[in-house]
Amino acid sequence: MLDPKGRVVMVSGASRGIGRAIAEELLALGCEVSAGVRDPGHAPTGCFASRYDAVENASASAWVDATLSRFGRIDAVVNAAGILAPGSFLHGELADIEAMWRVNTMGPLVLVRAAWNALAAGGTGRVLTVASLSGKRVGNDNAGYQMSKFAAVALTHSIRKQGWAQGIRATALCPGYVATDMTTKATFPREDMTDAADLAALACTAMHMPNNASVAELPVNCRAEDML
Repeated sequence: MLDPKGRVVMVSGASRGIGRAIAEELLALGCEVSAGVRDPGHAPTGCFASRYDAVENASASAWVDATLSRFGRIDAVVNAAGILAPGSFLHGELADIEAMWRVNTMGPLVLVRAAWNALAAGGTGRVLTVASLSGKRVGNDNAGYQMSKFAAVALTHSIRKQGWAQGIRATALCPGYVATDMTTKATFPREDMTDAADLAALACTAMHMPNNASVAELPVNCRAEDML
């Protein structure tokens, strides 16, 4: 296992939900966390907070620069910023589908590109992207979200292949229902959903596996179903 103490990790979407839980777990492990959030005042206590909006390419580069200026290096990037706008293939609003594509898929691509050289410099760079089981199977009529998450999983594999020789390892975290604000309208019982803190513990373990024990995909479910 890699020693998490002192490793510098950028976490997008760190103000709430899965992103916040991962940021808090990283802090507890002794990492230096750079939180990318639209409102830096909402970042978890103990993080270095920087303004970041996944729809603004320039904010990715600015956040990377600010992190390097503060810590001098970047060891990992967690792409946890994401949105969900329900809508079927036939009736979903095109603007909503484009927005999910921009945040859930293009946002991670732009951010990891911006941090690439720093990730490669240390020889143990890590990229963890919060995808979804909706990126592994089509379980309901929510086409735009599923498209963006399938693409996020594919992006993860592209990052793995591109960065393998430089020590960069990438993981697609693929949870089912997680008890966050994104699932408040779900009909599945909330008390049976995966707790965000438990998911964060799994994610952080995957991120700190050595180069020769890479976790490409991490599906996590709270119910019995065919996931793959």
